[in-house]
Amino acid sequence: MAASQHFQVIVIGAGASGLFCALTAAQRGRSVLVVDSANKVGKKILMSGGGRCNFTNLDITPENYLCSNPHFVKSALKRYTQWDFIELVARHNISYHERNHGELFCDDSAKQILAMLLQECQQAGALVRSSCTVADVAQCQQGYRLTINGVAHRCEALVVATGGLSIPTLGGSGLGYQLAEQFGLAVLPRRAGLVPFTFSDALKQLCTDNSGTAIEVEVSVPGASWRDNLLFTHRGLSGPAALQISNYWQPGSALSIDLLPELQLSEWLLQAKRQQPKSLLRTVLAPLLTKSLAASLEGLLWPQLAQRPLAEIGTAALQTVAAHLHNWQIKPAGTEGYRTAEVTLAGVDTDYLSSKTMESKQHPGLYFIGEVVDVTGHLGGYNFQWAWSSGFAAGQAV
Repeated sequence: MAASQHFQVIVIGAGASGLFCALTAAQRGRSVLVVDSANKVGKKILMSGGGRCNFTNLDITPENYLCSNPHFVKSALKRYTQWDFIELVARHNISYHERNHGELFCDDSAKQILAMLLQECQQAGALVRSSCTVADVAQCQQGYRLTINGVAHRCEALVVATGGLSIPTLGGSGLGYQLAEQFGLAVLPRRAGLVPFTFSDALKQLCTDNSGTAIEVEVSVPGASWRDNLLFTHRGLSGPAALQISNYWQPGSALSIDLLPELQLSEWLLQAKRQQPKSLLRTVLAPLLTKSLAASLEGLLWPQLAQRPLAEIGTAALQTVAAHLHNWQIKPAGTEGYRTAEVTLAGVDTDYLSSKTMESKQHPGLYFIGEVVDVTGHLGGYNFQWAWSSGFAAGQAV
């Protein structure tokens, strides 16, 4: 290797946004180098969607994103849409299918998406290198200089696509935030998002006893609610409903869960009392909640009713049971944190970036894209679409 290397564009981070920015810039004729600290690039792509990669969603709107400036995402999402990425996937003959809520997954493997991105980079001439340590990043007269694996590099445009803190085993780190702060950009307080809840009280035992049980619920916090499957685990609550609402939940606050959103439970219980007067409460609730969960909830919430047939339970008591199940108030001890979080909430303050190009307003030639930015999508392919859209926006500008 030469003592010093020069590229027009260097991208730090070879995940979804970094690779997409690189191929976009290279297709414009720019000389591009992409470096990643991991021994293999695109690890998060490979594990996503259970190995099938939920690469976008049919229904992408700015309302699907959390950002301190809700208007920031509009330009990038409009300039490179889900339909643009779907067309790219089709061009590479990758078969896919739709699941719930417009989610698109590969029929075969997430490996196909990563292979597509790497092939596009190769064809356009972008160099992709793994196992790279970046140090000594500084602005200079002609752009930026940095040291990569001990070798000096220079570039006209530097793109930070380092991702967030989520799932550190896949390469998540705080490098992007450190670089932002080094250059005077504000970084908003971060926390784990799209992450399971944990419990430390009697609810932990309830969750453990019902591990593997999944039911459709509506879960709410002030200002947000979500209806989807809730999964009980050995550690707490997971599944789409829990992950989605975790983006809106504040530590120390409660969750409100409607365990039977389809049902007018008060009337249903009174009818059950008339038709099955000798049955126990947990017996009639079992078909709605599973036998185990019905027994667990009975023991936790109404132990005094456990051995009484419905005939001996008054109307007011049954209405209380219904109210509990429609508005089950629980307070998580916390979340599983970055270890299992799918995203990092918040990040580089968008007030410091151009919404059209992702370029720093204070430092020409410095760009931030993907998860490192204060933009977080809902579960269901939205974060990947932000990676493609923000990567394209920067790739068109560098």
